Formats: sequence, C-alpha cells, structure tokens
Amino acid sequence: MSGVPASTRLLNTFLTPALASRHSPDSVFSGLIAAASEGFGGPDGDDTVFDDFRVLLGALARTDRFTALGWQTALVDLQIRVENRIRVRRLHRERPAIGREEVRAPVFVAALPRTATALVRGVLAGSAAHRAPLLWEMGCSETAQREDVRHRHFKRTARLYRSVGRLVPRGDAASAMDPEAPNDCSYLLPHGSQHLLRADLPEYRAWLAERDFRPDYAFLKQALQVLQHGRPPARWVIEAPVNLGRFEAIRAVFPDAVIVWIHRDPLAVLGSHCGVVEASWAMHQRQPDPRGIGPVWLAMASKAIERSRRARLTLPRDAIVDVPYEWLAAHPDLWLPRLFERIGTGWTEADAANLGRVAALPEPGRVYEHDLARYGVGPGDVEAAFGDYPRTVQRLAAAR
Repeated sequence: MSGVPASTRLLNTFLTPALASRHSPDSVFSGLIAAASEGFGGPDGDDTVFDDFRVLLGALARTDRFTALGWQTALVDLQIRVENRIRVRRLHRERPAIGREEVRAPVFVAALPRTATALVRGVLAGSAAHRAPLLWEMGCSETAQREDVRHRHFKRTARLYRSVGRLVPRGDAASAMDPEAPNDCSYLLPHGSQHLLRADLPEYRAWLAERDFRPDYAFLKQALQVLQHGRPPARWVIEAPVNLGRFEAIRAVFPDAVIVWIHRDPLAVLGSHCGVVEASWAMHQRQPDPRGIGPVWLAMASKAIERSRRARLTLPRDAIVDVPYEWLAAHPDLWLPRLFERIGTGWTEADAANLGRVAALPEPGRVYEHDLARYGVGPGDVEAAFGDYPRTVQRLAAAR
C-alpha cells in the first residue's frame, strides 16, 4: 500500500484540535441535529432513527486510532444523512401525495464486492425503462428543485468526493464518483458495512448483527417516492453491497421486488476488497493494522451469503435471479439481454450501445489487488467460512 498523501498528513495536523469533540459524542450529535434541522424544521418526535445514529456515532467516537480527518469526514457523512432524513420526512408530512407514489417492482442488485455490480448497475440504470438514484440525489433527496438549489447541492457533492479522491491513497483510481451518475445506494441506507470502511467498530458490528433492517428499507422507499414524485414513471434500480443478506427485509418493504444476485467465488474477490478497505482505513486511522481487516470482512461476507441462502428458501422462486460473474465477464453482450428478459424488461439497441459505453469505463478497485495473507486470512479460512458456496458458484457458472 502506498503511503498516505502529504496533503492528507498536512490536513490531519491542521484539524487535530477537532479530535477533542470525540469525548462528547452526545453533544456532537445534538449539534448535528441542530445544524441539519435548519430550514427543514426538527426531526419527527417518534423517529427512532436518530437513536440509531447515536449508536453509530458512539462507536465512531470510541475508535482510539481515528485521525482528525477521519473523525471530521465521519461527521460530515453523518450530518448529510441526518439532514436528508429530516428533508425526506418533512416532504412526506407536507405533501401526503408523495406517500401514495407506487414504487413498482424495483430491481435490487446484490453481490460480494468486485463482482461486476458497477457494470450491471450502469446497464440496468441506463435503460429507458429504469432509473437509479444519482449520487448527488442520495444526499439531497428532493422533488423538482429550483436550478440554483440543485446546482448548490450538486457542487457540494462534487467537491466532497473530489476531495476524498485526493486524500485516500491512490483514491483517484479507486472509483469514479460522478455526482450525476448512479452509485452505490448505501448512501440512502442508514446502516451497514459502509461505515466500517472507516475503522473496525466491534460494538457497531454486534449491533448490526441483531438489527431489523426493514426500517432502513422503509426510509429508502420514502426517498424513492420523493425522487419520483412529479416525474415520469420508471422502474428503480438499487445496487448496494449491503443488499446481500437483507433479502427478507427488501421483500417485506417491496413485496414485488426482484433481486439480482451476482455470484463469484469469494476467494477471487476478498483480497482486492480488503485492499480497498486498507486504503480507506489509511485515511481515517493512524497506522492501521491490515491484518485486522481480513477476519472482520471475511466474517461479514460469509454471514451475508449464509443469510441470503437461508432467505431464498422462504421467498418465491421468481424473487431472485441468479447471475454468475463468469457469464458477465466473458460475454456481457450475450447474458445481459437475458438478464433483462428475466426481470421483465425488453432489451433494445440503445441498451446495447450503453453496454459498450459502461464496459469501457475503468473497473473500480482494481488498483488494490493484494494477497489475502496481508490481511490475516488465507484460502483455508475462506473455505471454512463459506462452506460449499464456492462449489455452488461453479455449478451456476457451468449451467447454460
């Protein structure tokens, strides 16, 4: 892993006094609520989501290796989420018609990291029949806005992710964070492994393991209703790594949802993903130990696969569409039209042209290829964690 950029080290020095606020997380959160409430009114009195965010902030505050920059970026992310939560709930209160918007048969893409999800999201979302939330919209979910308001929020998002790209080791090559393009919808889902990209949070991980994720997807639905209100109808595409392991919650909130489950051998992806985590930890922590990354993410990934396999035993057969990664890697022009057919959308010449454009984009995360041994696990650990799942992946890939 290359060293932390000089600009990151300099900024950490400059921001060091801000670390003192970690010792009073309740006061910090109250300040976040006050700042996020400006212009939107206060949060709903019965909205327990803010208690849940306090759990997250408390876990972050107790991370003793946090850099000043890591702490500040965590607060910025949390404030954006809180602000957007208040905005969405306010709009539902003021305009009851928003809550009557039908979110019909949304498509949820679920997979382990580095499993062609960016390709599938890009092609699905590019269809004239579909739509996916844009990156900037996930921090500012509004109905039709004045151009000056839209431009202000767009610029804020662009500035934020441009800065992150400069501060993370080799961050510019990590992923394309275009504010006007669809992106990972974890930005609209309050809780999950996205927060562990900053540090290992054992208390928060234990809390997640017992969490009922239906309220998270209920908020996602409210945000989608806001974004589609007053606009032409389209079928939503929701891609996020955290969808894996949450199939029952998804179908509870979206009973007609179709889940596209992309399968790939975990041994082929975990080293690369751990490299992405290491790069993110390097920005957020002082001297993070890469050997602590593998066991944490191996456990989370294997549990997500296990929960997903359990869920499919209780869900209707047509609720899940299985797609082997090897099909997409070898012949996307052959298999993506078949995927469209299986989810009930026609494939067009425009979709074929869009496939060519999306396939030509750089693949996120490729610069972080590393051996698993660097992260404290080996092939035997992966085999023990995932059981017969790799063999299931092989059988799926061999089927035609």
